[in-house]
Amino acid sequence: MSHMTEQLPAQRRTGTGAPPAAPARTTKRRRPASTQWAAWGFLAPVTAYLVLFYAYPLFRNLDLSLRNYTVRSFVQGDAPFTGLKNYRTVFDDPTFAPALLHTVVFTVVCLAFQYAIGLALAVFFHQNFRLSATLRALFLVPWLLPLIVSASTWSWMLNSDSGIVNAALHALGIGPVNWLTSPSWSLTSVILANIWIGVPFNLVVLHSGLQSIPAGLYEAAALDGAGAWRRFWSITFPLLRPVSAITLLLGLVYTLKVFDIIWIMTKGGPADSSTTFATWSYQLGFGNLLPAFGPGAAVGNLLVVAALVFGLVYVRAQRKQALS
Repeated sequence: MSHMTEQLPAQRRTGTGAPPAAPARTTKRRRPASTQWAAWGFLAPVTAYLVLFYAYPLFRNLDLSLRNYTVRSFVQGDAPFTGLKNYRTVFDDPTFAPALLHTVVFTVVCLAFQYAIGLALAVFFHQNFRLSATLRALFLVPWLLPLIVSASTWSWMLNSDSGIVNAALHALGIGPVNWLTSPSWSLTSVILANIWIGVPFNLVVLHSGLQSIPAGLYEAAALDGAGAWRRFWSITFPLLRPVSAITLLLGLVYTLKVFDIIWIMTKGGPADSSTTFATWSYQLGFGNLLPAFGPGAAVGNLLVVAALVFGLVYVRAQRKQALS
């Protein structure tokens, strides 16, 4: 009996009258050639833009920093390879330490005040009172003005003899301050100007982040007896962390490379008291009769590396936050 059972057809042992269905073959659908060409067509302009205006300039700047370029060799293209000699020249230069300190102070102070003032204004305009939209639009004016106009305006306002700031101080009984010509005040002057220019950007981005926070959270917190400060620290500030992170990162990258404002107002002086890496790189490459292209490119690459490091830190932090 068992021998006969073993010889039964497979379909009868399974209780069905048909043989088991063969596994379905999964076939990958190939995209039509026209679709692939269309995709490459859309990518081509972006790729060309990135290569021409980002990849190639970075490569050329790296090549400049690794060779001994002069005006003649820059034109003829026969500069000898020197390795890291230009970087050693930069590190040994007495201007390196003050420029590094000024760059750090300028960046940190500007970021802190731009973010704090922008956040305060964003929370203020989030109340949606009358004329809120109009006043918010007026705060965008410094951001929309060309940098040369903003820097020239601040240069006039901080002029030691005819500036409106010293005129106001004189009305208060305070003596004049040499904002742009004193080594003690030149860095403060360019910091004030850059804060004024950067606050509107922080205001716009943080205000848009506030719009995404549900109003029900504030209503529930108010019903529980939470005050304004408690609602800010428990709801607003924590939920704004992703927006705050990208705001600070973009502000950091922008502030590191600020050149126009400093150069127009003080040209990095007096006595290098407001020199940063951005202005120092320009001075080395174009500010002398005998330009030092290699060291100037090396200083520029240090700025690129700093921005890249902070960008990678931000991406890593965002990835950890997403996984948690």
